[in-house]
Amino acid sequence: MSQDPIVPLTELPRGEFVFPGPLRDALVTAILNGTKTTTTSLLAEYPRGYKLQEDVGTLEAVLDSHGHVVCVICTTEVQVCRLADVSDEHAIAEGEGYADASDWRAGHEQFWRSPEFVDYIGEIDINEDTQVVCQRFAVDGRYPVKALEPWDS
Repeated sequence: MSQDPIVPLTELPRGEFVFPGPLRDALVTAILNGTKTTTTSLLAEYPRGYKLQEDVGTLEAVLDSHGHVVCVICTTEVQVCRLADVSDEHAIAEGEGYADASDWRAGHEQFWRSPEFVDYIGEIDINEDTQVVCQRFAVDGRYPVKALEPWDS
């Protein structure tokens, strides 16, 4: 069985976790050390009619806060659910130190209501029924992994 050919890094879409700065550094570090294997976004961030299930198997070049590619991840699972239905397992696998989904939800709601996020996407009513996209991913070992250049350097 042959392995799929790798796509050149220059042709891969870029994966940016939150905004450049200390939080992105923490998330990218968690990806690199294997602690972060899931992520969540609001369904409202996607274009209407976007086929989320088609993201399974896609690659993204993960950027640090300076715009450097540090690794490539492959989406292995995508699920849309209500914010209230995000599982403890998913929340913990986000690698941000959340004890459970309740703790995770408080942190994410704070981010989604932050001035930076509202400037980026607009004001969104966040409640139990808000649709979120839960993704699971893995670092693709066919690509090089580089050390993170910290934001404050």
